[in-house]
Amino acid sequence: MEFLHTYFNLIPVSLAQGAVYAFVALGVMIPFRLLSLPDLTAEGSFPLGGAVAAAMLAGGSGIASAILAALLAGALAGCLTALIHLAFKVTSLLAGIIVLTMLFSINIRVMGKPNTALFSHDTLFTAFLGADGGAPLTQFALLAVLLLIVCGALHWFLLTELGLGLRAVGSNQMMARAHGLSTRAFVIAGLGLAGCLAALGGATMSQYQSYADVNMGVGVLVIGLAGTILGEAILGRDTLLRQIAAPVVGSLFYFQFVAMALSLGFKPSDLKLLTGLFVLAALGAPILKARLDRRAGSPRP
Repeated sequence: MEFLHTYFNLIPVSLAQGAVYAFVALGVMIPFRLLSLPDLTAEGSFPLGGAVAAAMLAGGSGIASAILAALLAGALAGCLTALIHLAFKVTSLLAGIIVLTMLFSINIRVMGKPNTALFSHDTLFTAFLGADGGAPLTQFALLAVLLLIVCGALHWFLLTELGLGLRAVGSNQMMARAHGLSTRAFVIAGLGLAGCLAALGGATMSQYQSYADVNMGVGVLVIGLAGTILGEAILGRDTLLRQIAAPVVGSLFYFQFVAMALSLGFKPSDLKLLTGLFVLAALGAPILKARLDRRAGSPRP
């Protein structure tokens, strides 16, 4: 069948793309799940990471220093969102909108133009996989190793005293404050960590596709949220390990659905519509199930 042939050809590319966006899904999971704070900063910190990494690589900097600079920039963006949220007493959603709006102009300032090409510069993929950047499956293997390192470091951190404090603040701020924890400091640190992970995704994406663009962050929040919800439906989130693994697994599965949609003849421009419908279905399914269970359990007149 033509559908299966097209889908199997898309699997390596969709796996690599899913691995890149898994960093964003991790960055979305931290504020939404661990801190219980809805945050939109990922839409700005993702292209910020890509812009910083691309600008530094195009300027002759090393790969490691470019990625580290992108991580720092993303962390600062997340911390800025937290500071606006705390200092001006606005919702975290509004604070994130303000920051991602400002970051659009900052990203252009960083690159000096709306986009930067990296085709003639060394990247993470050319450094490890050869001058051609490697085949999609080898790119996925490299990204999988990087994901394992990041997830392992995140798991270790969340089991430390600081990580436990962060999780306690997200679970119950009043109780955490009663135990002497600085909720403000942990909110700033948590959103900074989320911005750092989203920026890592942007830095990786700019090297994966060999260019960075100021509009590359449009829709990434919904993709990250879709990956998180799908992963939690597959793995659950009753343990810390599953909570961390869920966004990664969900992101990989989500892009398999994208590959299937493309194989069925949907246009790339339809994908954002399909993503939005998927997220709505995933959010509405538990509510619908609860209503059906109540109706099934209610006594008949």
